[in-house]
Formats: sequence, structure tokens, C-alpha cells
Amino acid sequence: MGIEAGIILAIVAMIGWGFGDFFIQKSVRKFDNWQPLFIITLFGAIVLLPFVWSDIPSLIGNINSLWIVLVASVILFVAAVLDFEALKRGKLDVVEPIWSLEIPISALLAFFVVRESVGLWQLLLIASLIIGLVLVSVKSLKFSSRVLLEKGVIIAVIAALVMGVANFFVGWGARASDALMMNFVLNVVVAIFSLIFIIYQRNTRKMLNNLKKDKLLWLGMCIFDNVAWIAFAFAMVLAPIAVTVALSDSYIIIAVLLGMFVNKEKLHKHQYIGLVVALASAIVLAVITS
Repeated sequence: MGIEAGIILAIVAMIGWGFGDFFIQKSVRKFDNWQPLFIITLFGAIVLLPFVWSDIPSLIGNINSLWIVLVASVILFVAAVLDFEALKRGKLDVVEPIWSLEIPISALLAFFVVRESVGLWQLLLIASLIIGLVLVSVKSLKFSSRVLLEKGVIIAVIAALVMGVANFFVGWGARASDALMMNFVLNVVVAIFSLIFIIYQRNTRKMLNNLKKDKLLWLGMCIFDNVAWIAFAFAMVLAPIAVTVALSDSYIIIAVLLGMFVNKEKLHKHQYIGLVVALASAIVLAVITS
């Protein structure tokens, strides 16, 4: 497999996160942050265990790879909690443009830590993609200081910064070990931390009762989110980190299209422009990188 496969997997991650966030937002607003986070990661750990079981001893014996994978898992846990809280408190059209900050953060870390750079045209297309994502996410181009006071804004900014770091570390960890092992470890670490909080809040029985309800919601959330993270980790191994993050973070496009076709939402003129710019930038970026 080469860069072409990496680009395809980044697009798979984009689609997976687009649908995954749709289910996650419904679940965190209906339940709380910890229960969906625990269920998603427990599901991922159980599914991946047979594929990584024989490689666990070699990972434990490789200190250099182990610390990167563990650090990536802890950072991702913090980022996921912040993301879920932002989804729970904030409006999508306020939160999602802020999350575009993930892309330059991951790209800068890739450049300074692993000395990975991208070409001028790729940089321009990534910038164009970010602009398109911001345009398609916001409902109004009129800036108001009230936006800064919207619920979830501060959390969304911190979440974007931490997730940018987490994205890089997941890519670095996948390269240091392998994509499946990276996902398995992060699922185990996040599931353990989440379970600790659930037990502390004495919500174990409540979670078990909730699992019996809305089974399709839980299943859709688990499948789409885990498929996205696995595809993302493989893509980070095969393609440049900056390009992979830019393409996969275009899941905002999927969210907007779901709003249009499922919820019958109407877009403003600038959102249509942003949708076209983002789609065109993502397609050209994928083509020239391949």
C-alpha cells in the first residue's frame, strides 16, 4: 500500500467521523459524556484484541514505541472528553469552525517533530480547505463578540488545540508500532479512564439500563467512530500527516450534507460557496498528493 491507499483511508475516516459525530451528539445530549466514550472504546478494544494479541509482548518490550502510544492515548482521552463536552454544550455552527484549528496544529507538529513537510500547492489547498470548512460551518458572516460568549466556545478552542496534538501523536504512534495496535491501546486507556469516572459517579447501573435503549444509536456510534479512527491511523502511516488530518477533518462536509438531506436544513449562500470550496480543495488535494 502507498500514498494512494492512505488518501482513500483518510476519506474513509472523514465519512466515518461525519456519521459518527451525528450519533455522538445525540448520545451525549441524551446521556452524559462518559457513557458514550466508554462504550465506543470498549467496543473498539474488544473487536481489535484478536488482531493485536500476539504483538502485545513486543510492544511492551519496546520502550520507545510504548511511551509514544501511551502518551497519544492519554492526550486523546483529554481531547475526546473536551470534544464531547463542546458537542454537548455548544451549537454545531459555532463549535465546528473552531475545530478546524486541529489541522494547522497537527501539521506544525509533524514539521517540527518528525521533519515532515508538504509542498506549496498542498499548503495552499489545505488553507483553502480550512476556509471552505469555516464558511460552510457558520450560519452568519456577521461577527459578534457574543459568539465568544456562546456556550462551548472556550471548550471547543481548547479541544481543537488538544485534538491537534492528539492527531499528531496518533500518527506518530501508528508509525512507531502499527495502526491497529495504536487504536487498541488508545481504546483500552480511554475505556479504563472513562469507567473510573462512571464508577465514581455511581452510574454503572444507569449505563447498563441505557444500553438497553436506543441500540441502533449505540451501535451506529461505535461502528462509525471506530472505523474512522482505524482508517485514520492507517492513513497517517501511509500519507503525510498534514494532508491526512486536513482530509479526514473535512467530516464537517458530511455533517452539513446530512443536515441538508436528512434534517432538511437550508444553507445560506456563503455556506454553499464554502461547501463547493471545501469539496474542490479536498478533491484536488487528494489527487495531487496521490
